[in-house]
Amino acid sequence: MASTSSQALTFLLLLLFCSSSLVLAQSDASPPSKCGKGLRGECHSKSESLRLNLIAIPTILVASMVGVCLPLFSRSVPALRPDRNLFVIVKAFASGVILATGYMHVLPDSFDNLTSPCLPENPWGKFPFTTFIAMLAAVFTLLIDSLMLTFFNRKYKGAGASAAVVDHESPMQEMSVPAMHGHGHGHCGPTQFDKDDAGGAKSALRRNRVIAQVLEMGIVVHSVVIGLSMGASRNPCTIRPLVAALCFHQLFEGMGLGGCILQAEYGAKMKSILAFFFATTTPFGIALGIALSNVYSDNSPTALIVVGVLNAASAGLLNYTALVDLLATDFMGAKLQGSIKLQFLAFAAVLLGAGGMSIMAKWA
Repeated sequence: MASTSSQALTFLLLLLFCSSSLVLAQSDASPPSKCGKGLRGECHSKSESLRLNLIAIPTILVASMVGVCLPLFSRSVPALRPDRNLFVIVKAFASGVILATGYMHVLPDSFDNLTSPCLPENPWGKFPFTTFIAMLAAVFTLLIDSLMLTFFNRKYKGAGASAAVVDHESPMQEMSVPAMHGHGHGHCGPTQFDKDDAGGAKSALRRNRVIAQVLEMGIVVHSVVIGLSMGASRNPCTIRPLVAALCFHQLFEGMGLGGCILQAEYGAKMKSILAFFFATTTPFGIALGIALSNVYSDNSPTALIVVGVLNAASAGLLNYTALVDLLATDFMGAKLQGSIKLQFLAFAAVLLGAGGMSIMAKWA
């Protein structure tokens, strides 16, 4: 599973790069006058924008690494272990951040892209493509989730499950997913439904691995897109607050992803791969945007369509993952169901995370 996941992430980055090339194929054409203000104005400065973008690359990289790695090293802090209440509250906060990222950051950007006056009124102004694509992305995420469960379940049963204890680093453990969709997201052990099931803990573990990979895919897409837009921008007035906002964004989003990776109990190699892709995609997008800034036009019709579609698809995936795979199963799991007080604390953490990330939508 580790090699398959890394290959899938590499393929996704190549796909995004090809999409960027498609954008550039038509971005050198002058946008129509109805597209609004051009790039030139009080804040237009190529040299200042380049300086800020070069500062942003290592800054965002460090913030991303800190965010995604904090949960991974939390086992050394007893209070932050996955079976403790504090970890559940922190994870709920990070899940709220991911939920707000989809609804308050990625989805509005897609609306702006696909309803831009630079696009022809027919069909872009006559049909809500953003919500349609986001809906399809959520449904297809469910389909992929279901197919993965079916495929790996059959493979797992075909190989046999005779071993009572399975090494977490073994290929068989890497290649397996659970028979039950909703088991054990709140913690790494079996849920109340799994206590009588000898394979419940292993099923929960394998399910957590699927969640971590699906979440990573959604984050990678919008991280490259926002990095590309930022790197290609020549407006220091826009970039300056965006750097700070993205640092906080990547920090908290990384905590959410890191918590999922921790519960997946991957080996050091797979943890490193997932953390590396998360931390480097936004800086990679910024560097790509800088390299293409002379020919990239964010108001070209092709750029608006490609970026808008990617944002809508990413929003649907993130919203599905946050609501179905993270929040719903945590709140319906044994740990939170066993304590009303912990439920309210976790709910407050969700509101705090979602609210904080929503406020950041003013700048990012």
